[in-house]
Amino acid sequence: MTPLPGSFAGPQHPGSPAGTALVRPPGPRLAKGLLTHLERRPVDVALAARQHAAYVSALRAAGWQVRAVAPDDDHPDAVFVEDAVVVCGDLAVVGRSGAPERRGEAAAAEQAVSELGLRIEHIKGPGTLDGGDVLQAGDTVYVGRGTRTNEEGICQLAHLLGGRRVVPVDIDGCLHLKSAMTALPDGTLIGVPEMVDTSVLPSVRVAPEPAGAHVVVLSPDHVLLSAAAPRTAERLAADGLRVTAVDIGEFEALEGCVTCLSVLVR
Repeated sequence: MTPLPGSFAGPQHPGSPAGTALVRPPGPRLAKGLLTHLERRPVDVALAARQHAAYVSALRAAGWQVRAVAPDDDHPDAVFVEDAVVVCGDLAVVGRSGAPERRGEAAAAEQAVSELGLRIEHIKGPGTLDGGDVLQAGDTVYVGRGTRTNEEGICQLAHLLGGRRVVPVDIDGCLHLKSAMTALPDGTLIGVPEMVDTSVLPSVRVAPEPAGAHVVVLSPDHVLLSAAAPRTAERLAADGLRVTAVDIGEFEALEGCVTCLSVLVR
């Protein structure tokens, strides 16, 4: 497989499809998306559509089958499909966002995972949970506790996941847990430690730039991250990982990142 422009070559293991990646095209009202920690700036919807297409192409190039969730013109944030549903093995947990304006996004995401044959469960009120707060690393599931996900939602998720170890993590100054940290293929956490309660974490590798906190694991030796994190990309490539970088600047202006634009069903 030839690396995409902006990729750092490393080990490659072509083979059968890695799984299915659920994505959702950006809608015409994207620029009206919710903001919590950033100042609003103009968003070029046409450029965002091109960036999203390049993101989808990167998933396909990495061996993922891409399935598009039905577009949603009524909910500006629907493109951030990760927030609507959490997939763990053959279980899909449909979230209930702490932002009431976003709860209408869940129905189409639920239909998509149902069509993949996954078991469906739901977070029920008064619990709230956004998928962007759920970070799976090995046998441990870290869940951000903040404005979008509450204690009740975390408890419901822990019950639904059965034997998985669930660790609540308080977050500060960011929208979701995965706005502050993600996990590398070997389970190592990487991110911005000052935004999370590190007392409940084993350790966090400090990302050289904020966008380097957001890593999508495409395979055991291949990761996807933002083009806004070139130093992180260089360090991960030096560690032997294949790194694909994509420009998602219009989504980053809306507090989005590479993780929230897809749901990977392995």
